[in-house]
Amino acid sequence: MTRFQSRWPAFTPALVCAIGLIALQTGSMQAGGPDDEKPKLTIQIRPRTGFSPVRITATGQLEGGPDDYEEYYCTGVEWDWGDGTISEFSYDCDPYVAGTSEIQRSFRNSHTFTGAGEYEVRLRLKRKKAFLVTAATSVEVRPSLRDMIR
Repeated sequence: MTRFQSRWPAFTPALVCAIGLIALQTGSMQAGGPDDEKPKLTIQIRPRTGFSPVRITATGQLEGGPDDYEEYYCTGVEWDWGDGTISEFSYDCDPYVAGTSEIQRSFRNSHTFTGAGEYEVRLRLKRKKAFLVTAATSVEVRPSLRDMIR
């Protein structure tokens, strides 16, 4: 053995894992991948239950991630109400500029359900015909007295 080899320990897989763990605990390395920085889409509905006809308001929110996340900049918005009705919106935006352009974080829309049932409401952000991210929740519409008399 040379003098150099005798001073340095062999780097076994266990030692490499231990060094990586220490680096993570001290913040010297970043954990995770690019998806950790991707904003997450959530959706809330008010009211969640009602008697037909019921008008609901849905709010979508992009949470986390950078404000200039390029993939979500100037997306189309599609609301699928689960009753055969789809509402779509698109925006006319300036070209994307890293560090300057900001993604839209909040989306809001209303819809009236006229028939009783359980409906899954989906909010989708899309580019052209490709869906980038989807969030879903459900709403319960109970029959009104008027529906029961018919």
